[in-house]
Amino acid sequence: MRRRTLPGFGIGLGYALAYLGLIVLLPLAALAWKATGIGLHGLLHLLESPRTLAALRLSFGGALLAALLNVFIGLLVAWALVRYRFPGRRLLDALIDLPFALPTAVAGIALTALYAPNGWLGRWLAPMGIQVAYAPLGVLLAMVFVGFPFVVRTLQPVLQSLERDVEEAAESLGATRRQTFLRVILPMLVPTLLTGFALALARAVGEYGSVIFIAGNIPMRSEIAPLLIVQKLEEFDYAGAAALGVVMLVFSFVLLVLIALLQHWSRRWAEHAA
Repeated sequence: MRRRTLPGFGIGLGYALAYLGLIVLLPLAALAWKATGIGLHGLLHLLESPRTLAALRLSFGGALLAALLNVFIGLLVAWALVRYRFPGRRLLDALIDLPFALPTAVAGIALTALYAPNGWLGRWLAPMGIQVAYAPLGVLLAMVFVGFPFVVRTLQPVLQSLERDVEEAAESLGATRRQTFLRVILPMLVPTLLTGFALALARAVGEYGSVIFIAGNIPMRSEIAPLLIVQKLEEFDYAGAAALGVVMLVFSFVLLVLIALLQHWSRRWAEHAA
């Protein structure tokens, strides 16, 4: 009799597949089925709408840019938290999780209070011609805020596990600290950076609560795609809302597949380089 590695594997797999089907696959299938009610002509008309294109461009373009900024800033913050000891380090480490615990609506109100034209920071930026609230820049800021912890928390354990022997060997061969970081450490961090990028991107694309308060929701300028979905639901256009949701789902799926392929390539490249 063949013994299984994991006890109860068959039952556990059955529960896992049932849970995946009920929680993930079934709702997505229902969404796709509901979207068919709009028809191909209706879908093309929806996608050709300048307002829809502008909202999708802001949602995905802003999410991509926010994820890239989070990768850069998150790497710096994670490096400082892991490699250095300084006053207030524990407090800073705790504050990074604030976007996880803070309700998104509260985050949006707080950001708006700071960056509105009469806000604490906005009143100083307005005379310089910099408008954050009620503008695409405010959407970007909110997306950076909600996605930042994902990059830092993904990088921290990997940085902690890196051995110093490799760095010391590179330095003993005459490499500067900059060369050691760019040629030795950074290649080992690329798969983790891509994972953090994917998580921050997925979080930013689906963000709603914190964005709508600071965006101002101006059509063709600061209106995001999730808000269009909500507006169509309020107009009882359920098929149109489902169709727009499917479009966002397809775009998100394609982006995540591309990132997964990049992760696979970067891991193979790192193993080959090692």
